[in-house]
Amino acid sequence: MVSEKEWVAFPSHARVASLARPTPSAKGGDVASRERPGELLEPAHTVLLTVECQQGVVGADSALPELAREARESGVLANVARLVAAAHAGGVQVIHAVAERRPDGRGASRNARLFRAAERLPVQQLSGTTAVRVAPPIVVADEDIVVRRLHGLSPLHGTDVDALLRNLGCRTLIVAGVSANVAIPNAVFDAVNLGYTVVVARDAIAGVPADYTPAMIRHTLALVATVATTDELRTSLMGGPRAASRVRPG
Repeated sequence: MVSEKEWVAFPSHARVASLARPTPSAKGGDVASRERPGELLEPAHTVLLTVECQQGVVGADSALPELAREARESGVLANVARLVAAAHAGGVQVIHAVAERRPDGRGASRNARLFRAAERLPVQQLSGTTAVRVAPPIVVADEDIVVRRLHGLSPLHGTDVDALLRNLGCRTLIVAGVSANVAIPNAVFDAVNLGYTVVVARDAIAGVPADYTPAMIRHTLALVATVATTDELRTSLMGGPRAASRVRPG
């Protein structure tokens, strides 16, 4: 068996893989193995979910300039766009989750400090405005689905996303976008609780401060999801049957 010293030295995703799928070592003990994303991504049963990649959040005129700057300067937004392009090419369904509110605020959540602070921001995520359009360089194809929520923290809970995923035959959900502070962990935990296998694109997720994101992925999301890079996921996604996409602005 793996010694306590060896166990502590393992990265967190390896510890979980060791528990979930131990394999014999040369010495007869158990060693950790990391599940390869390509083993999980069957195009017909995979969906890519982009989270709050909207102009009012990650765009040039963001309500959250620090988060927007981190998403853009780190290459995260570009990586989300690359994942979306690979999904389009590989025939994998894309869902864009957008957070917005009505101009009159009806139905919006107010039961947390975050919601009340958002009401005072200079840029509002109002339905029908530029702020709630998917941000460039992400391209939205005709076959993509845009799901808009008026309340809460999660792209899944209380939205149409779960029903859509089930109707699409989804078994594996790839999650990318913002923020690592709130919406991304909500999406991952909700998806796992609903029975989906989740893959996290670690270099296609942003939060603030910058060093929080890798720590949160390593010590939290890696316990419940497979963690992969954009390049690894693109390689797997592009292996599917190519699908012609007519694209339109977000």
